[in-house]
Amino acid sequence: MRDGTVMVTGGAGYIGSHAVLALLDAGHEVVVFDNLSTGFDWLVDSRATLVRGEIEDDDLVRATLQKHNVRAILHFAGSIIVPESVSNPLKYYRNNTVASRALLESAVLAGVKHFIFSSTAATYGAPERVPVAEGDPTVPINPYGMSKLMTEAMLRDVAAAYPMNYAVLRYFNVAGADPQQRAGQSTIGATHLIKIAVEAALGKRASVGVYGTDYATPDGTGVRDYIHVSDLAAAHVAALDLLVAEPTRSHTLNAGYGKGFSVLEVLDAVDRVTNMTLNRVVEGRRAGDSAELVADNSAILSTLDWTPQRADLDGIVRDALAWERKLSERD
Repeated sequence: MRDGTVMVTGGAGYIGSHAVLALLDAGHEVVVFDNLSTGFDWLVDSRATLVRGEIEDDDLVRATLQKHNVRAILHFAGSIIVPESVSNPLKYYRNNTVASRALLESAVLAGVKHFIFSSTAATYGAPERVPVAEGDPTVPINPYGMSKLMTEAMLRDVAAAYPMNYAVLRYFNVAGADPQQRAGQSTIGATHLIKIAVEAALGKRASVGVYGTDYATPDGTGVRDYIHVSDLAAAHVAALDLLVAEPTRSHTLNAGYGKGFSVLEVLDAVDRVTNMTLNRVVEGRRAGDSAELVADNSAILSTLDWTPQRADLDGIVRDALAWERKLSERD
């Protein structure tokens, strides 16, 4: 921020590293706070300062906030794998909810004015209607979604009690990579469909699993709203600008394009872009998955100074594929 620094937790990870790039490109001073458990120090742009640590480490977090005159936090740190949250719920309540509570307390004590939270469409569970809007019921069907919803509630209560405003961005399915190839999805064993598919296209996987073909969708496979990671990063910068301009208002917004694609449609797009046919292996449904999640994105479009620039599925696949090739060169 022009009168202070933005701290990005999880800024060495997939989405966080793109948000760091967007902030830096917009002229913000940035400090990245990351334990590097799933992130990579080489993903952090050299213009940012990297602090390695746990957000539950109150002393280190508070020292970092003070040293860098942090006035805003973008909070990406956490665990994100839905099936794992079903089998290991306590991990998710610790990493996503308890850790966020510690971060919020440190933020309040340090006088942080603005907070942007990385939430998820999983807070809606299995919505009764699609597209789903921010005011629709939030009934998570997995611990991942519940852990994020609990943090939303904490943030709302904190902002009511202290001089802080916030933006909650409920992500739909994030995909793609920085078009300049400065960052991308680099996690080993990632569960993102497009990441898995481009790995398979480059021979890094033998096949792509299709989990469930009996959903109540046009082709029986799960339908998701895929948003390019660079568009999502730009939305964070726009949200921060709005919080600074209107310090007494907070916002909860869906971050998606308002159009869904099925698993099979995504794999067809990868086939088109790569001019090959992926090996698809049909398996049973995964625990915690819903049939269809598509955003009603009218609120984010009317609230933020933000317009999607990369709402093209084939383009998302091309950027993801280019990044995957770059990763292959690093190996």
